[in-house]
Amino acid sequence: MSEKNRTRWPGRIRPGHRAASPAGPGAPGRPGDTSPDGADGASPAPGGASRAARGAGALAQLAVVLRTPARPAQPLLGQAPRRWQRLLPYAVVGVFVVSLLPTTITVLTNDYKGGGGWSGALGVAQTVPLLLAVTRPLPAWGMVLLADALGAVLLIQADGVAGRAWPWTPMAVIGYLVLMACTGLRESVRTLVGVWLVTGAVGAVLGFFQPAGVTNTSALVLVLSGLVLTLTGALRGLGDARQRIAEQESISEAERSRRTLLEERARIARELHDVVAHHMSVITVQADSAPYRLPGMAQPVQEEFAAIAASARESLGEMRRLLTVLRGDGANGSDGERAPQPGIDRLQQLVEATVRAGQPVELSLSAGAAGAAASAPPAVDLSAYRIVQEALANVVRHAPGAATRVSVTVDEDEVLVLVVNGPARDAVVALEGSGTGHGLVGMRERVRLTGGTLDTGPLPDGGFRVAARLPLNDPAEESS
Repeated sequence: MSEKNRTRWPGRIRPGHRAASPAGPGAPGRPGDTSPDGADGASPAPGGASRAARGAGALAQLAVVLRTPARPAQPLLGQAPRRWQRLLPYAVVGVFVVSLLPTTITVLTNDYKGGGGWSGALGVAQTVPLLLAVTRPLPAWGMVLLADALGAVLLIQADGVAGRAWPWTPMAVIGYLVLMACTGLRESVRTLVGVWLVTGAVGAVLGFFQPAGVTNTSALVLVLSGLVLTLTGALRGLGDARQRIAEQESISEAERSRRTLLEERARIARELHDVVAHHMSVITVQADSAPYRLPGMAQPVQEEFAAIAASARESLGEMRRLLTVLRGDGANGSDGERAPQPGIDRLQQLVEATVRAGQPVELSLSAGAAGAAASAPPAVDLSAYRIVQEALANVVRHAPGAATRVSVTVDEDEVLVLVVNGPARDAVVALEGSGTGHGLVGMRERVRLTGGTLDTGPLPDGGFRVAARLPLNDPAEESS
């Protein structure tokens, strides 16, 4: 196109410039990210503050993992992201076992005057199974409870039992509470209630054989074990509730995405109805007027044209009924739905309206793009316009004031649409996580409808880019 044939458009619009081919994914409409070198003016935190922040973050992460329910046969904190967090339960239980084992043997031998042989065996039976509580707390609980009950029976005849704690020795109480903590973090509420009731029942039965002069610790163990089970069970219940909420949010998000997709497809179908209805109306008029425009037509040919016209009218009726279903309550259609569908030749007006709204937009159309688009399939022409419209709407909403370039290139085989925006000039509120995302969903559906491709994604400078390729010839039609 010569210089004299170019038209000057307002609002920083430059016709006659060929758009660059898409080189990477991008999407408009999101604020730019702050640079890692502190572009926002904040000075780096001192080393001590950074270490404190990391420590607080690790503790918060550990608390989250504690609330996360573990799967069967999975160790406590087995889902923790850090190795030291996954090894922490083994280390804690190991410390208790190493501390309680010699203490139990010493106390049973020296204070309770038990035999050295069975005191050692009893100490091992009461403490070593605690290591199993990290992965299988219920079997560990059964072993420890049986060992504690057996120890209480053996201590009945011990010479030093008078004036001592019985049937639960101090070491047995500590080990049992550790076991209750592991059980409460792993098992269901029903199981925890059963464990607590069995603990009380064993203490009550042993109470019938209580030696004279001992301090009965059954009630103490029952209260303390109930308290530990309640706290750890509540912590696990909180984790279960959070997990269920997360699952419901995931399901809701999937349903929301599916509903958005269906809404966009319905909207596109309503717009394409006008395009298809126009062609069907032309076929009907041509078939009905053929006998008058072509005199001397044979009777079978006239009947064939009449059948074509009848089929076209029937198809138009079916399309109107389908459109009534798609439009729902708005079956009569709004003024926008009755208006002619826009195309590439309307992009100038769209950009001018965006510029008047205060958004700096620059439009570039390839030489003869408007004329070439007139011969393009209506679906491609409409899709190109809608993609630019939705991209500009995203820029205005999420990156106001960002410099934006719109480029449309039409050649013999395809239409290339490129919308690139820079970072927002001012601080912009972060995107809402519950947004519908109609813009990108609509772009994808329109591109899929025409058999093209769409690339969206951020740019290194903080801007976003949309690049769409719309083939002028349907690949399916060409292959057929």
